[in-house]
Amino acid sequence: MAHIDLGVDETQVPGISGPMRYRPETAAPLNALAEALLRAPHPTLTQGERELIAAYVSGLNDCDFCCNSHSAFAAAWLPEGMELVRQVRTDLATAPISDKLRALLHVAAAVQVSGRKVTTELIDAAKAEGATDLELHDTVLIAAAFCMFNRYVDGLGTYAPTDLSQYDATARRIVEVGYGKGVV
Repeated sequence: MAHIDLGVDETQVPGISGPMRYRPETAAPLNALAEALLRAPHPTLTQGERELIAAYVSGLNDCDFCCNSHSAFAAAWLPEGMELVRQVRTDLATAPISDKLRALLHVAAAVQVSGRKVTTELIDAAKAEGATDLELHDTVLIAAAFCMFNRYVDGLGTYAPTDLSQYDATARRIVEVGYGKGVV
């Protein structure tokens, strides 16, 4: 049960959706940020890769709702699906992803600990693998934003379904219509 009365049945409106319905005036800019970071056209990072960054950071933050949600969203966009998401979340070092994406996920992991943990060495390593300034910027912003989203969800003690199949319907909706409907 959430720490505050969100005015919704949490089992029907889990995770961040309850707080967003509770405060729609703050939900709108949060959804706009998620839409810009994760779904808007990007010259090089796919929607699946950006969702994977969000899922990875959410997993590092132990935010079950956001990790499960964005894992499902990433799987919906990535041709390799949930198997690749699981591999990245389980063992980044051996996951079958590009060296550039792996380096970007190392940057995201540093942001998850503290922005000050993003070192020149991490940036140089990512650039050596072909990461652009735009990709580095967006990786840092996605990681920072998801630290905030994760703390919002968990700080209010919202409900996270344990049945992973429940995230699939939301993933289909996010793929079709985006983040304007109250789910981040």
